[in-house]
Amino acid sequence: MNMIGKRENFGSQFTFIMAMAGSAIGLGNIWRFPYMVGEHGGAAFIIAYILCCLTIALPGFVCEAIIGRRARLGVYGAFSKLAPGTKWKWMGAACVLTSFIIVSFYSVVGGWSLDFLLRSLTGKLSHGNPDGAVAIFNKMAASPVESISMMAAFLGLTALIVLGGVKKGIEKFTKITMPMLFFLMLLIVVFSCLLPGAGEGIRYLIKPDFSKLDGDGWAAALGQAFFSMSLGMGTVLIYSSFMKKEDSIIKSGLWTAGSDTMFALISGFAIMPAVFSAGIEPSAGPPLVYETLPYIFAKMGQDAPILGYAVTLAFFLAVLTAALTSSISMFEVCVEHAVEQYGFKRWQAVLAFFVPGFILGIFCSLSFGPMKDVKLFDKTIFDLCDYASSNILMTLGALVFVLFVGWKMKKADVRDELTSGGTVRLGNGVFNVIYFLIRWIIPPAILVIFLINILQ
Repeated sequence: MNMIGKRENFGSQFTFIMAMAGSAIGLGNIWRFPYMVGEHGGAAFIIAYILCCLTIALPGFVCEAIIGRRARLGVYGAFSKLAPGTKWKWMGAACVLTSFIIVSFYSVVGGWSLDFLLRSLTGKLSHGNPDGAVAIFNKMAASPVESISMMAAFLGLTALIVLGGVKKGIEKFTKITMPMLFFLMLLIVVFSCLLPGAGEGIRYLIKPDFSKLDGDGWAAALGQAFFSMSLGMGTVLIYSSFMKKEDSIIKSGLWTAGSDTMFALISGFAIMPAVFSAGIEPSAGPPLVYETLPYIFAKMGQDAPILGYAVTLAFFLAVLTAALTSSISMFEVCVEHAVEQYGFKRWQAVLAFFVPGFILGIFCSLSFGPMKDVKLFDKTIFDLCDYASSNILMTLGALVFVLFVGWKMKKADVRDELTSGGTVRLGNGVFNVIYFLIRWIIPPAILVIFLINILQ
């Protein structure tokens, strides 16, 4: 059953870019990127990540956007419309599953952000002892009641924003919060780089050690590029389906990739100098940021109590909004599917995914407490969801999107979307290079990384 009414549009290309950047710029940059850098050799990983963003992730973004705007439907409906009577539509169903898994475990991390925001209101993060601040995360994450309640509250906020739709919910939220987040992160960079011992962290970020960058590191770099830019799970497709025909897909992709990469680097310089200053192991994993940031703010509070309190509060508010801008895009993939394919009212679709998402989120949350020793394939439930989605499902999804545009769609339709119906100038030479990359270069590159991921 396909229930399609008049489709909303983003108000302008700027608001589309802000919404897309909001989806891309989130905890994947602030939370995930720094600890991935720490696990895979510092600057060498950053170089691999930038190369993956520019050569593979950006064309992947373009392909997903082409499908979305061409079909102007959700992920399942888009493949059904552009390739009727084929099995391509099941890729749409796989995207819904991927988004559901990610938003479930992502809500755990979002819950940490909400918890730290509430703690910052009381001054516990900016007026405590720097060494004691490092232990705050472990105590919070190990408490089932606290971690689950924060996860549920974050997932509830996500559902509430998605319930408002594109213009009243997603667009209004991201247009205000994204510029604020950039400004606040730059303030943290300045303070972090001035901490005692921060120089070692800066050198870690700018002096590459390629001996530590193996096949797993390249696979992780591509997985991070896909995770950070929200590729392979349908969010780009969904947002592009609300994109005006005259807006440039290539320009939007460049702005999204550029802002996402810049913000990832800013996050690295905000976190890593403080990691070395605090004596925390760079490869500490998912808790890295939440162990480091309390240390930064406690040190700031010692030097300037009022400034420390204000920056701490503003920062965790920004982190929470960054987390929400990403989670709402993933939740929207699920909701759009239920509305279009099954005729659900929007509130019914939101509720239909909130409940199972909450249940899976409980198990992911308990992976840091009572169920930390429960493992599947030698990974906790949280780590398994993270690994399976970013390293396998999203990589496979991006490969399918690229193959669909390069080999299934008509070349004329691809050109029509890249030129926005002829309103955007794109020479034959430029188009042919892009089309050649989409058909012959990007798919083998993604496939090699995908095989490394599943064989490691």
